[in-house]
Amino acid sequence: MFSWLHDLILWAPIGLPAFAVVITAVVFVHEFGHFCVARACGVGIKTFSIGFGGEIFGWNDKRGTRWKIAWLPLGGYVQFVGDANAASTPDGEAIAEMSEAEKATAFHLKPLLHRALVVAAGPAANFLLAIVLFSCLYGIFGAQVLSTRVGAVSPHSPALEAGIRPGDKIVAIAGRPVRLFVELQQAIQENKAHPLTVSVLRDGKTVSMAMVPREIDNRDLMGEAIKTIGIGVSPAPPSADNSVFVPIPAYKAPLAAVEQTYGIVDLSMRYLWRMVSHRADPKQLSGPVGMAKLAQSAASYGGYDFLYLIAFISVSIGLINLFPIPLLDGGHLLYYACEAVMGRPLKEEVQEAGYKLGLALVLGLMVFATWNDLIR
Repeated sequence: MFSWLHDLILWAPIGLPAFAVVITAVVFVHEFGHFCVARACGVGIKTFSIGFGGEIFGWNDKRGTRWKIAWLPLGGYVQFVGDANAASTPDGEAIAEMSEAEKATAFHLKPLLHRALVVAAGPAANFLLAIVLFSCLYGIFGAQVLSTRVGAVSPHSPALEAGIRPGDKIVAIAGRPVRLFVELQQAIQENKAHPLTVSVLRDGKTVSMAMVPREIDNRDLMGEAIKTIGIGVSPAPPSADNSVFVPIPAYKAPLAAVEQTYGIVDLSMRYLWRMVSHRADPKQLSGPVGMAKLAQSAASYGGYDFLYLIAFISVSIGLINLFPIPLLDGGHLLYYACEAVMGRPLKEEVQEAGYKLGLALVLGLMVFATWNDLIR
């Protein structure tokens, strides 16, 4: 009943520090994006915090900004002059009592364009971090692709019936050499449901096995049930002996990085749409516990996987923050869009109600995602 608690205890000593490194790096870059553009626009900054809650340690810079690390490493914030709280809600009473010099640095009194640029800078910094990391990984190492080593064999599958075992490495399909798992899938799909010979490398020897691919119940990346022609094998997880690095010319690495970043955004948006339209499994959503386990796995696989995970999560955090939910950056941009149309800011009561609704929604999603992590 409490197997998840046992698992949590086992991987926590490695998973939690790895998660802390990942989330701190992504949050710092996000908030630093806000910080840099705010400074460029002449906005006064009271606090730059990594984490929420009580302060562990901190310092003041020469402009009076308090830089601090807080106890709960699940986010961060930049609090500007004129903010009532970490959510950047305007403090009307405090602004009214400010001197003219203080009002000149108050965030909520800045031109609409300046405020929009400051808010958009956080997600933009996340996307930029991902592109830089992907570019470095691709330019130096190439793209990491899974090899044909078998990680698991499905019950009642052609592969199991033919004698394929986890740990085997498939080297040819119907006489066609395969090196990457995606090549293996493509060769089987092209063969369709016709008999074929699969050559397997086992204990240094090549063994040939005859089998007939057939329709297998499966799930796609978004958890939707699909049927595919296959033999019933899954790849082994990334590791030193199960990864192939496909070289990418250095001058093409930035373009490949942009394409990868766009691909993550596109996949995330398609999953969200399918989930809303009840065509994808909402249990695929993952929260802090799931990210901690991913961080632990990536750290154990090596530096490439760990940096790749940071880039992946950076894209995800940037995208999530652009959702038009009050409390998130996208919610602020939604308010500014309303202000641009109406010619005046929304009333403070309306903004405050939106922030409360946004907080309830964000907390609800976090609880749901964490519950998914625990029962997965």
